[in-house]
Amino acid sequence: MSLSIRNQLSGTVTSVAEGEVMATVKLRLDGGRDLTAAVTRDAVEDLGLHEGSRVRALVKSTEVALATGPVEGLSIRNQLPGTVSAVTSGAAMAGVKVAVDGGELTAAITADACADLDLAEGRAVVALIKSTEVSLAAV
Repeated sequence: MSLSIRNQLSGTVTSVAEGEVMATVKLRLDGGRDLTAAVTRDAVEDLGLHEGSRVRALVKSTEVALATGPVEGLSIRNQLPGTVSAVTSGAAMAGVKVAVDGGELTAAITADACADLDLAEGRAVVALIKSTEVSLAAV
């Protein structure tokens, strides 16, 4: 199946904590970083997720925020350090590609934010992704 979601990182489930409706699924990305996804309990059951399951984490580019360094005191658990590999900026929006361990992410941010952060190829950044914005696909 082809998807419009370009941000796809492969990994292995390290733990599943199920609640009554939702579950948090922690995974180790192939590049060695950890990522957390908050998905429905039904999704965990339908996908057969358990420790050791191979998955692909999917994140829309509009759900990736960028910072110029690690951020403390923030509820966003997923912070992936990387390096800007390309910037395409228009009048209103910019697409910023970020090389992270084990893959690449694209962030769709405003052109103003891109300019304010002085984002350019080679710049170190941290990709911030809320766990509720990570979808999972069984591999």
